[in-house]
Amino acid sequence: MVEDRGTGARVGVLWDMDGTLVDTEPLWMAAETELVTSFGGVWTREHAMACVGKGLDDSSAIIQAAGVRLGIDEITRWLTDHVKAHLNPETMPWRTGARELLAALREAGVPTALVTMSLRDMAAHVAGRLGFEGFDAIVAGDDVEHAKPHPDPYLRGAAAIGVPIDCCVALEDSNIGLASAIASGACAVAIPWIVPIEQRPGLTIWESLAGRGVDDVIALVEARSRPPAGAGVPS
Repeated sequence: MVEDRGTGARVGVLWDMDGTLVDTEPLWMAAETELVTSFGGVWTREHAMACVGKGLDDSSAIIQAAGVRLGIDEITRWLTDHVKAHLNPETMPWRTGARELLAALREAGVPTALVTMSLRDMAAHVAGRLGFEGFDAIVAGDDVEHAKPHPDPYLRGAAAIGVPIDCCVALEDSNIGLASAIASGACAVAIPWIVPIEQRPGLTIWESLAGRGVDDVIALVEARSRPPAGAGVPS
């Protein structure tokens, strides 16, 4: 177990999946395009970008509005099955440094959860290809009533690993996911990829996870416990 050296509290890490742990966004975009065009609709990059980070029900509603004559659940299932079928277990597209950081966290005993708006079977499919037990818990899109950007997914992730949310670091690649993480009270870290990231209060940006380690994660939580520069010491 790893503790924040400043407060003695446990430290946990909450991982987004698509675009953060594994670069599946191009597969989702290809699936969306194939489905919409099969119904004679048009699917642009702008449509696809609007879906990045959203819950699958919300994305499926956008696809439905583009002319896909299927129910929301049917669209969600079709997209998930399509992406799973096109993920090659021999060449999983892990984000640079992600698998290495996750392995280091596990070796150090840091509790971790996968917090994704993909369906649980998709999350388990990806996690099962890490080559080690990567997560203490999975919170998936079909587990929550409110999808990202609502804080509920990250609050559930923190509760599942038994770590206070303000001692958790949330790793994300989308503005919608980051809004969820910040609203939950987690230390939000952006690792930009498909979409430009909007800088905002309470956000740390890491250009990559390459070279990042356990100490980098702990430092984010420790920084919260330090008094602001120039603050007086109570007498």
